[in-house]
Amino acid sequence: MIYAILIFASFIAAFVSGAAGFGGALLLLPVVTSCVGAEVAVPVLTIAQLIGNLSRMAFGIKQIDWKSVGLFCATALPLAALGAFGFSVLPKAIVTRCIGGALIILVLIKMIKKLEFKNSKRAMLIGGAATGLLSGLAGSGGPIGAAAFLTLGLPPVAYIASEAATATAMHILKTAIYSKLVGLDGSALLTGLAMGAAMIAGTFAANHIIKTMEKGKFQNYVAVLLCVVGAYMLILGG
Repeated sequence: MIYAILIFASFIAAFVSGAAGFGGALLLLPVVTSCVGAEVAVPVLTIAQLIGNLSRMAFGIKQIDWKSVGLFCATALPLAALGAFGFSVLPKAIVTRCIGGALIILVLIKMIKKLEFKNSKRAMLIGGAATGLLSGLAGSGGPIGAAAFLTLGLPPVAYIASEAATATAMHILKTAIYSKLVGLDGSALLTGLAMGAAMIAGTFAANHIIKTMEKGKFQNYVAVLLCVVGAYMLILGG
């Protein structure tokens, strides 16, 4: 029953994440924690997200903005490593609420157009740093990365695949670090792989939807979801 719950939740999370470019970890983290325990929840989720993001990346690999991906990863990877080392130290509820509050502020600024990110290089470097650190610490910094990539104005498929490429790089690094820190056993590894397989199916289903979306409508959809997720994180802290 536990595996069935995790696989179903993984499919739903990947469907949302495949359509919006984020959100899978946020939806899955409470479910995984209740099913496998807090100590291995983040590492197991990282393995599942690695597979899910690989599929999102593959579906749009020809449209990836590799220059922006490289800039993002330049700061995201070292800070993801730092966050992974410290993830068991800081209270997760505090970190999660900070992410939620910052996310809402970023989206509101973008929506009311009081601040335009004209320097895409700076946006990628700052967004990468924040995403990497928060991803390592709390298991997810994806919404911050989604907000950063949203400023580039990419078409839907390019946006999804480019953000997924950065997430894939971070998850590979985090998996290696978590395996050393937590000492993941075979059961945890298989759980993450099974969840990842379900996420591939969810991503495939979402891919058919985003190809038919208009660019402006898609970005509005993402902005609304970012605000909803930010409010959830800010209020509940997890």
